[in-house]
Amino acid sequence: MSKQIDSVFDGAGAKPGLEIWCVEKQLRLVPVPKSLHGKFYSGNSYVVLSTVLPRSGPPQHDIHYWLGKDANEVESTLASDKALELDSALGSCTVQYREVQGQETEKFLSYFKPCVIPIEGVFSSDSGQLNGESYKISLLTCKGEHVVSVKEVPFSRSSLNHNDVFILDTASKIFLFSGCNSSTQERAKALEVVQYIKENKHGGTCEVATVEDGKLVGDPEVGEFWSFFGGYAPIPRDSPCVEKQSDSPFSQLFWITAQAKLCPCEGSSLNKEMLETNKCYMLDCGAEIFVWMGRNTSITERKKSISVTEDLLRNQGRSMATHLTFLTEGLETSIFRSYFKNWPQVVEPKLYEEGRGKVAAIFKQQGYDVKELPDEEDCQPYINCRGKLKVWRINGEQPTLIPDPEQTKLFSGDCYIVQYTYPGNGRDEHLFYAWLGRDSVLDDRADAISHMNAIADSSKRDPVLVQVIQDKEPLLFFSIFQTVIIFKGGLSKRYKNLIAEKGILDETYDEQKTALFRVQGISPENMQAIQVDQVSNSLNSSYCYILQTGTSIFTWIGNLSSTVDHALLDRMLELINPTWQPISVREGSEPDIFWNALGGKTEYPRQKELKQHVEDPHLFTLTCADGDFKVKEIYNFAQDDLTTEDVLILDCHEEIHVWIGSHSNVKSKQQAILLGMKFLQTDPLVEGLSSETPIYVITEGREPLFFTRFFEWDSSKANMHGNSFERRLAILKGKKQNLEVHTSKSWKASSKETTPDGLRSKSVSSNGRNSTSPVSSASVTHFNSSTNCQISTPAPTARKLFPGSPFHDSAGSPKAEAESPSQAAVLSQVDGNDASENSVIYPYERLKVNSSDPVTDIDVTKREGYLCDEEFQEKFGMRKKAFYELPKWRQNKLKISLHLF
Repeated sequence: MSKQIDSVFDGAGAKPGLEIWCVEKQLRLVPVPKSLHGKFYSGNSYVVLSTVLPRSGPPQHDIHYWLGKDANEVESTLASDKALELDSALGSCTVQYREVQGQETEKFLSYFKPCVIPIEGVFSSDSGQLNGESYKISLLTCKGEHVVSVKEVPFSRSSLNHNDVFILDTASKIFLFSGCNSSTQERAKALEVVQYIKENKHGGTCEVATVEDGKLVGDPEVGEFWSFFGGYAPIPRDSPCVEKQSDSPFSQLFWITAQAKLCPCEGSSLNKEMLETNKCYMLDCGAEIFVWMGRNTSITERKKSISVTEDLLRNQGRSMATHLTFLTEGLETSIFRSYFKNWPQVVEPKLYEEGRGKVAAIFKQQGYDVKELPDEEDCQPYINCRGKLKVWRINGEQPTLIPDPEQTKLFSGDCYIVQYTYPGNGRDEHLFYAWLGRDSVLDDRADAISHMNAIADSSKRDPVLVQVIQDKEPLLFFSIFQTVIIFKGGLSKRYKNLIAEKGILDETYDEQKTALFRVQGISPENMQAIQVDQVSNSLNSSYCYILQTGTSIFTWIGNLSSTVDHALLDRMLELINPTWQPISVREGSEPDIFWNALGGKTEYPRQKELKQHVEDPHLFTLTCADGDFKVKEIYNFAQDDLTTEDVLILDCHEEIHVWIGSHSNVKSKQQAILLGMKFLQTDPLVEGLSSETPIYVITEGREPLFFTRFFEWDSSKANMHGNSFERRLAILKGKKQNLEVHTSKSWKASSKETTPDGLRSKSVSSNGRNSTSPVSSASVTHFNSSTNCQISTPAPTARKLFPGSPFHDSAGSPKAEAESPSQAAVLSQVDGNDASENSVIYPYERLKVNSSDPVTDIDVTKREGYLCDEEFQEKFGMRKKAFYELPKWRQNKLKISLHLF
């Protein structure tokens, strides 16, 4: 197969980012330098590779072949073939898209923000420029609210209309003309295109003028604009055009035979079993066509399938706007899967996750106590956990405030409102949860949501609201409680009435009854005891349990549990009842009395619970008009995509965040929760989202750190006045007075001897109640104020693996002594500063984990910090400061790709 692959693809996809190749007139593929990325010539065809390193799992590749409107058929066919070759070179693990000039997919356009403006002519690799390019006046139309499709239209008054936004680019001034029916978001995005043209075509020196549709000629700039069209004249009204869409989208599946024929697949509905691994298929969905290629098909078969599909488009006279997507078995997109009935949700550990587990197993065999290598980012609360907690139980018409000593004890038959107040950006921030017990009454659930909104509204501080259902609690919920005990049964009047009416046995916890608790958590600052059914199949080898029989107390230690789990078990025992004298039982050595208390011995899960594959977050915009609910994904999202007129959802799979723009038409947080529930039902990514997934509601301007960590966040943008068009215009014209910037101080450990106030811990007093104590050494976290991201110290297992870490000594507490010069240099780099001149520097070849001559006496978790600036720039493609501003998971993925992790 390697003989069939062009050598120009050697090393392709090894690093994240974009790689672009152009088909030259000599029918050869040449790489396009980074300086020319985004500049596409209409006389050429291109192959574009996007490589992304997700939070977990292998790299993800998307291939796009772009066809210029003036490119000939031979070049276009070659681009298609080369895209397939590149897919083969990458192990057939890519999704491929055909892109036609002027009809590009939003995913493609999202790589080249703010826009792609094709250039007339032909690309030449010798000069890298167009032959005979000259400046001329041009009229462009801009469409799109999050990614902009820019097209040049004839420079004529007849090109203008009331629905679109236009840019008139002249030698000395750029005019933005906004049709009266265009949206505010489209106008704002068009201003980004104006900024791009100003900087790239005019050297940043030309003037910018905005013209509104229908504005009279009295304004000098309006008169100047119309003078280019021979004077002002009214634009004729557009005839209303209503796009009729069927409720059930058209789709038909065809098998592509070895003779390149299309054979319809029979069946009233589509299901995955219709796709055979040794065949290729075409799914015709009207506006979009998919070609599905089985794993056991050859490159020749795949080329035939693509050729047949492209011929179909030409022969049927299909619109050039029809998108073509080519998929390999196992890499189906969410849109493709959505056409099939009940596409199976296969939960498989990714190779990357399997590798992590194997490495952990190797360390365990060597005597290290390690359950699995820690994922630091997943264990971060991202807010100050030293705040104040208030808890109300829903009990009839009014919530009942729970006394402090009892507020960490919840019942599965009840609903609660939790108010958490913590120090934030120079002021107190508020976080409200409505916790809905698994067995709670529907009326109590509705009241919990309603009362939470009422209490939140009375605070007048735009707090974050969260709906949480038992067993789906996010990490942050447990972090602010630090210790939670969840009992069976309930105390509310409605719960008691319900079980009485139905004749159900009251299982409410009683110290005199038999009870079984599963102990779980990640640290003493985040641990829980959950009462489960007192039967043996409730056990699991990955956990520790407490069994209360009324006369005896047993602690059961699963064979796959760790010493961290054992420590949590001891602490939880003291919290539930410090007078208990438990009998410790190891799995496999249980006495008969233990099994008798559980109703006899039966089978229970004995395999290690696999951690679910961590998905990258996805951002969606929501529209809900006349009962029609629509979601649309925003690819390669950034903070600028949070437009003030919109409601957006950040889907993190384990939880979703509903973001409400201050100029959106959603004015109540209760309405936002309903939108979040509707989104969960829709499940646009076909990822098996649970309807019980936690829903956060966040308002513009009050975004917490656990939300902003998914963006490269600029607080000045988050606090601007006006609608999105007015804000963008202020930025374009440099009007800084429209900004209201928070000068907040991030909590940061100024030295390793300083205890940050970002975490609190609880000690256990003699009466079993929680009391606040100084933060435990195992929880010290260093904060980077420049990025608002946390850099966590290694978990206890990691400290044993990496004893040379400059952050902790062997006991796990912060070092008080001074670091060595090399360690101090690395620490300064971790904080985002440049290394001092006397820093210890080592070459890349000695710092690699697989080096034949490895460096000793370094912090192996910060290998990249010992590279010189020049070599760092060469390997990572960015400066150290930019690298340390990336999220921690992206840093780790980059280091993995360079063998530095």
